[in-house]
Amino acid sequence: MTRVMLDGIAMKRQSKSYIDSLYAILTAARLFDGPKYKLAGLTGMAFKFIVHERLLPLSVSAYGQWGDEHEPAIRNLGLYTVWDAGRTRHPTFAYYQQDAVNWVKRSLDAGIGVIYWLPEFGVICGYDDEDQVFYVQDGHSPGTSVVMYDNLGLNFTGFWYCQMFGERVQIPLEAMVLESLRLAIHDWDTPHKTLPNTDIASGKLAYSFYRDGLRRGDFDERGAVYILDDYAYTREEIHAYLSEVSGTLNGLSEAAAAYAELAALLPVIRSCIESDGAGGRRLARPQIDRLCELLQQAEELEDRAIATFRAISLQYPDPSRTTIRRWGVASPR
Repeated sequence: MTRVMLDGIAMKRQSKSYIDSLYAILTAARLFDGPKYKLAGLTGMAFKFIVHERLLPLSVSAYGQWGDEHEPAIRNLGLYTVWDAGRTRHPTFAYYQQDAVNWVKRSLDAGIGVIYWLPEFGVICGYDDEDQVFYVQDGHSPGTSVVMYDNLGLNFTGFWYCQMFGERVQIPLEAMVLESLRLAIHDWDTPHKTLPNTDIASGKLAYSFYRDGLRRGDFDERGAVYILDDYAYTREEIHAYLSEVSGTLNGLSEAAAAYAELAALLPVIRSCIESDGAGGRRLARPQIDRLCELLQQAEELEDRAIATFRAISLQYPDPSRTTIRRWGVASPR
């Protein structure tokens, strides 16, 4: 019987759980060298802002069809990747589950961890054939939990997702930065990523959804704080990322300046969160009008930065988006 436990993987929840997981895996496998904010920026994941109309906590990870969202992020890093996902209610799930058990173990044998939907995203960092379990990190605590092979993919959401990684080819930094701007533009311009449902908004529209949810007053208290925490952290990531790479493309310093102004608003935005007296946190109701005003200012600053991204993007060819594929485009079934 085989037992594998990878050393060096230490997932810590800070950013979006997908980036937290990806960073832990890639740095341990020496497939990425740099701070987490740079990974969040290059993949475009930091730019994702999603809000449910009632400010439900699921907003943070409901940024679209995960495979479609993650694939361009990983491609921009030059990484080989394999992923599988779907709904556990599908009658073929058991077959895909068994296949995933096998290739997850192969990835661990090769010394590379695997991203896994718990929910949210976590890291599979080992396995034990004798006990028939995988070892998983969720980033909330330093220890590991176990998932039985027979339970891989099963959780209360009804969705499952696993993703492994391989070797990396080198892409010039300028090219990666340019593509990250285009990913940001796409997110900003796409109002709904989970069609046909329109109760979750993306990008620019997400700001309106958050403000409208606050003004209606019947929002989810925990979700409102969770979304705001994620928003503030990822905007800090964008600020740090653009500050580092602003010299790679002409004009990018203007967008970096807009996000610097946005980052200056974040301490005031965070001050609108208070203790609920029971060990938790909530939005301070008397501060909601002020918070809406601050988010309006933040939206205008981000819109200004995205306009700069557009101007930069137009200076370079974009064959991946302007070439029509021979086989056309089909929606997922």
